[in-house]
Amino acid sequence: MKVLVLLGLLVLLLVSVERSECVRCFARFDLNLGQCDEELGELDEDDCCQNPEYGYQGPDGVCRGCGPPVWSPWSPWSQCNVLCGDGVTQRRRTCFGIGDCENSAEKLETKPCTGTCCDGIGWGPWLPWAPCSVSCGEGGERKRERVCSSPPECLSACTGPSEETEKCPTQTTCPVHGGWSGWSSWSACSAVCISTKDGDDVIPSRLRSRLCSSPAPSSDTVPPGDGCTGDDFQTQDCSDLPNCPVDGSWGAWSQPGPCSVSCGEGLQLATRMCDSPAPKYGGRRCDGPSTQSSICQSPCPVDGFWTGWSSWGECSASCIPEGRDPVRSRQRSCSNPAPSSSPPGAGCQGGASETNICNHLPHCPVDGGWGSWSPLSSCPVTCGAGLQVSLRRCDSPSPKHGGQPCPGEGRQTSICQTNQHCPVDGMWSQWSPWNPCRYPFGARSINCLQIGGRQTRERQCLHRAHNGAICSGDALTETRVCYDVDRCRPKGTWEGWEPWTLCRPACGGSPDASGSDAVHLISATTVLPLVV
Repeated sequence: MKVLVLLGLLVLLLVSVERSECVRCFARFDLNLGQCDEELGELDEDDCCQNPEYGYQGPDGVCRGCGPPVWSPWSPWSQCNVLCGDGVTQRRRTCFGIGDCENSAEKLETKPCTGTCCDGIGWGPWLPWAPCSVSCGEGGERKRERVCSSPPECLSACTGPSEETEKCPTQTTCPVHGGWSGWSSWSACSAVCISTKDGDDVIPSRLRSRLCSSPAPSSDTVPPGDGCTGDDFQTQDCSDLPNCPVDGSWGAWSQPGPCSVSCGEGLQLATRMCDSPAPKYGGRRCDGPSTQSSICQSPCPVDGFWTGWSSWGECSASCIPEGRDPVRSRQRSCSNPAPSSSPPGAGCQGGASETNICNHLPHCPVDGGWGSWSPLSSCPVTCGAGLQVSLRRCDSPSPKHGGQPCPGEGRQTSICQTNQHCPVDGMWSQWSPWNPCRYPFGARSINCLQIGGRQTRERQCLHRAHNGAICSGDALTETRVCYDVDRCRPKGTWEGWEPWTLCRPACGGSPDASGSDAVHLISATTVLPLVV
């Protein structure tokens, strides 16, 4: 019996359901173009072609229809295979669908044709003459052209030239345009040396000229000749001449300098320079002295001196406030003697007042003061509503020396809205009951002689909202192999023992799974695996 069970299991493992080739399935097949549209995904070829309107594409990349075999329309006739003379042209068609079309050998059709390049070959008429290349005098030419009427795709070509030329004398005399004669000799320089004006050199120059007479332009032709272009004279600097001598000349006297003494009688000087202009290129120097003096006199100044200090004044506060100390002051005067004003005497050194810190006083009480509110914290949630917090500190200033603490709260909150729904993740529904056991791709029932039927069940991804996560796993349907065992003649065999149940004691005590005298109940089920 055990041998039969093992053999049955081995047969179930070795026998597989016959499957067709996996292909790319399409919901529409274009018979005229032989193209597949609206891809449905990868399916078995048999599953895809349950609908004859569908098409599929195998590993070779060729699109085929699922319907019965049918010929596509004929393609257009091809061009004639010769350019001139007798030839042939052809057209094709393709068999689409499952199986072979009728007259499968008639995929190609031919018929005779004649090339068109033998017709209409030759030169067209000459075009009119173009204008003469010159408008006056001799030596002109003109040309005309003709066009070959043979099509460019034909191999034949017209013989002979495509253009011709001829001489074309005119009845008009050409105008004579003017030409310059040679330059004359340079004239003498306008001065014998380079002078100076306002500090800049004035350089002499020289000239030369030419005439528009080689040849002179004609005036009796139509049109008249053009005159010469450019200037009829040129200038040139005589920069190689020597500089002219420049005699020196005094500039203006300066303002008198400082007095030689700080008070009383002294001397002060004024100066002038030989630079208006300075002597250059061998010119004479300035005559006379470059300095002159004058008497100066001024009173002597009186320096100031301090009087004695006054008594200390009252302290500026009765207690020491936060951040600054109370002070007291005393004064003195710069009047013993006072400094003179003209001439000014030196003032007294040091300050006219003096302060002293009153550090013997008690500290003033400092009440606490709130600092600024901090910015609201960022919203702690990314969807729905959250709570933002702002804080402040009692440190502007902090309470000291018996001062009052800050009144009020140091924390405030604000509700924040994200305007974003929180995502709701999807949840799988329960599996539907298994469908009846059917033979794959047909409607026949299963019996014991047809091993390996198929049945399916479905489930759905429910409650997903606001971009929540899709249910984990991608199985919307589940398929399993099934067997219609109602028509089989089974031989039963025990499957295996279930776990021990609790003991049933004869009396008293409690149920025990380990007692030695209690009764244990077990059960077994029968399995109907094989056909005999």
